[in-house]
Amino acid sequence: MSILVGKQAPLFETQAVLANGDVVDAFDFGAAIDNSYAVLFFYPLDFTFVCPSEILAMANRTARLRELGCEVVGVSVDSHWTHNAWRNTDVKEGGIGPVPFVLAADMTRSISESYGILAEPSESYYPPGVSMRATFVIDRSGVVRHQVVNDEPLGRNIDEVVRIVEALQFFEENGQVCPAGWQEGDSGMVNTPDGVASYLSEHASDL
Repeated sequence: MSILVGKQAPLFETQAVLANGDVVDAFDFGAAIDNSYAVLFFYPLDFTFVCPSEILAMANRTARLRELGCEVVGVSVDSHWTHNAWRNTDVKEGGIGPVPFVLAADMTRSISESYGILAEPSESYYPPGVSMRATFVIDRSGVVRHQVVNDEPLGRNIDEVVRIVEALQFFEENGQVCPAGWQEGDSGMVNTPDGVASYLSEHASDL
């Protein structure tokens, strides 16, 4: 598995279903996230089990992410036509409905490979050849600032994805680092010995 934090996010062009439902043969990820923050998340397969819960959770938080200037793109190894069929299947029947973000196809597995999250035979629960349950937060310069990968049975906390974007923007705007459990509206920490001592003297019992 690759560690991409601090590195330029790999760009790609592929087939996709757009947020408005259009099915396209050439979705340009680089152009879509140009000068924007981005959440790029991978999941194993359409029409499965944990995946739709995560996708619907992301859909319910897309408006907040857009307020933060953040684009959202989901990726799996399914085709764009399978993505489209899943979007056109009612939630009560195991579908996801018209989610408000791009679902990109990775039939060649090249995108998953470039991000280092293509499942291989191992002790994990993933079948080989699918995308792992991975999330990347990318800044406006195209640099990966956050990366997390869960094993197949473990669904993600999408509120944590939003929190990470908020924390990244707080750091960029204020120059203060975000200590454990930081939430929007909290104070940050000055990253000096005195700053750490000052913060912990006030907040240590809350951590």
